[in-house]
Amino acid sequence: MPLQNRVTPLGELVAHPGRGLVYGNRGCLHDADRRIRRRWATRRWIACRLEFKDWHRSPLMQAGKFTELFFLDEATAFAAGHRPCALCRREDYDAFTVLWRALHPVDVGADALDRTLHAERLRHHDVALDELPDGVFVLRDGEPWLVCGAELLLWTPAGYTRRASRPARTRAVAITAPSLVHVLRAGWQGAVPLLHPSAR
Repeated sequence: MPLQNRVTPLGELVAHPGRGLVYGNRGCLHDADRRIRRRWATRRWIACRLEFKDWHRSPLMQAGKFTELFFLDEATAFAAGHRPCALCRREDYDAFTVLWRALHPVDVGADALDRTLHAERLRHHDVALDELPDGVFVLRDGEPWLVCGAELLLWTPAGYTRRASRPARTRAVAITAPSLVHVLRAGWQGAVPLLHPSAR
């Protein structure tokens, strides 16, 4: 039976057999029986490489350890409020902080960055749909859709399925935090896939 550790763009944890392309955590969210008991345990929500230095924990979701989370891609991790890990993705973290400080010049260090990002997490905001960069998620009929070129793509745990044209001169409700929209608009390119192959 799949564990409830796959993350949606809305930050929810669901059970699904796929693991996605990005790994991460937000502290220990599960109990000794591997049941999810809370949505987060720390402000440090990170997105990691699936593989790093041959590190491997088995089984997943051990008692008292952080809850291993999986994301379809980095766009999903961003929408859920996660940022690059400073350990397994050091170059990405350094590049991210340069882009971040252009918007938040006083946020120096991971604690300050995470404090600001935590205040923006999971708070949807009104945007002009045709001004959004690729990789941002918006709500449409209550479901998360990815902005990708001239299209919107419906997110599912297994990949992007339905496609729709991105309407012009329309307002939308963005899921991705404003500061992370700024990072994507600046042309973010990280070491983990921004978009799942099903987006192409």
